[in-house]
Formats: sequence, structure tokens, C-alpha cells
Amino acid sequence: MNRRKTGPMAESRLSGAGNSGDPWLRRFFDYLRVERDGSPHTHRNYEKDLTLLKQASGGRTWAQMDLLTLRQFVAQQRSGGLSKSTVARRVASIRSFFRYLSREGLISSNPALGLTRPKQDKHLPSFLSQEEATRLVEAPAGDSFAARRDKAILETLYSTGLRVSELVGLKIRDVDLIGGSLRTIGKGRKERLVPVGSYSIKAIRDYLKRLRPADASPEKTLFQNQRHGPLTDRSVRRILNRYLTQVQVQTRISPHSLRHSFATHLLDRGADLRAVQELLGHSSLSTTQVYTHVTTDRLKKVYDSAHPRARK
Repeated sequence: MNRRKTGPMAESRLSGAGNSGDPWLRRFFDYLRVERDGSPHTHRNYEKDLTLLKQASGGRTWAQMDLLTLRQFVAQQRSGGLSKSTVARRVASIRSFFRYLSREGLISSNPALGLTRPKQDKHLPSFLSQEEATRLVEAPAGDSFAARRDKAILETLYSTGLRVSELVGLKIRDVDLIGGSLRTIGKGRKERLVPVGSYSIKAIRDYLKRLRPADASPEKTLFQNQRHGPLTDRSVRRILNRYLTQVQVQTRISPHSLRHSFATHLLDRGADLRAVQELLGHSSLSTTQVYTHVTTDRLKKVYDSAHPRARK
């Protein structure tokens, strides 16, 4: 068996693999869960990344790994055709793990201190035009449970800029339809209050009317599948794809693109960057600034109309 193999086939075998036999990994994941309140998604990614490193290390223990070992692993990942973002995430996992080991006194020095992430390509976020966004959120038609739910989902994503993980995690009690707001738990388990537009409020009200009393209790998940269990991120993607095909939107769009559209359209219509940062739940303003690229056309129009020497 080739224990150094770290390509897609090796990754598929890691799905669901546990590390209960590795006490240092077990302690690290307990730390992520309890002290860092890490999400299950983060836990799975870290487990995959660190398991791949251990498999590629030639039988070394964590304490025996040095900077050369780590750099060889990262080079192996980059030569395997992985995206820069995936390699960067693996570097982040390794650095976080060895920083923990060093802080806990489990290793004498941190070999990952000199490990650097690959420089990321700057990709502009995909987003819908305002006309496309309107067509999309108005696409679900009819009185069925699925149609009302789908409309409420699309309206809420576009109205609030929620991440899909935040959307599917909403409870009915988290939405204040009278006050026009909702409470969500974002990255880093940070809670924030987000305004909800009137179109979204109406769509949610219409959808809730289709729920049986037992499925409409405050503690139930807001957006439910046909069996009234919680939706998954993948379910939301399938719902979005169905309506994108229906309204013939050609742009490559994901559920996260509605978040991009939300931010872009706010800035295009004059919203303050700091306010958009708060609405999105970004911890750093630099993360929000990626959306300012699309305001150039608006600023050019303002300049052309306002500056006395802009044009003849």
C-alpha cells in the first residue's frame, strides 16, 4: 500500500475517518470544539488535512516532523493539481495544529513557523445583476409547500446576505417578522442581528402558513425539507440551480453568489462599506472591500454628472 498517496482517491478514503487512536489529534479537536467553538465543517477539513500529512510523513511522529517535512508535503499538494485555496487551507490547518502542540508543551519547537501559504489568485466574486436577482427570487410560483419554501429561501438569501450555513441553521424563533430582523450565528460563533426586507418577510409568512402546527414551533428549523427535517447546504444549491435554469441566468452562480449580489447591490446604491461589513458579519473590513470593484461604474457616473470638467 502506498501511504504517500495524497490525491483525490486517497482523500475519498478519508471520508468519515476518525483519529480516535491519535491522542494529540484528539486533544487538538477537543480544543477546537470547546475553546474555539469550531464548526463541524472546520473539524472535518482539519481532520482530512492532518491525516493526509501524517500519511505522507514516512512514519514520522508529530514530534519528529520538521520544516522540511512540512514543506515537502505542501509541495506535493501543489504539484498534485489542487487549487491554491485548498493548499492554503491545508497550510492553515498544519500551522494551527503545530501552534497548539507548541503552546501545550507537547513539542519543543514549532516546525510550522516558517511554513507559508501559496499566494492566492484574486478572483472577483460572481454576482447577479439587479434585474437577474429580481427574476430569480420571483421565479418560484404556486401555492405548494415547496414553492412557498423556495421563494422564502431565495428572498431571504438575497434580502439578508446570509451564508447558506447560516440560513439552514435558522430556527423559527430566530426570525422576528414583526420587527423585520433575524438572529444568526456566523463564523467564529459570532451572533449578529440582520435586517430582513418586506418581500422576504411576506415570503416567510406565506411559507409558514403551509406548515403544520407541530412543524411550526419556535424550536423547529425554519427551512424544512418535505419530511420536515432541516435542509442541507446541498439541498439549497439544488433549489437554486433549478430556478437559475428556469429563468435562464447564464452567469455561473452558487448560493454564496446571492450573498455577493446582496453586498454588491447595497454598495452600488450608496451603502456605507462599514455598514455592509456589519451586515455580512465580516471581522475585517478588507474582506468586504472585494465588493467595491463593482461600484466603479456608479462612481464614474457620479463623477461625470458632478465634476465641472468631467466632459464637454
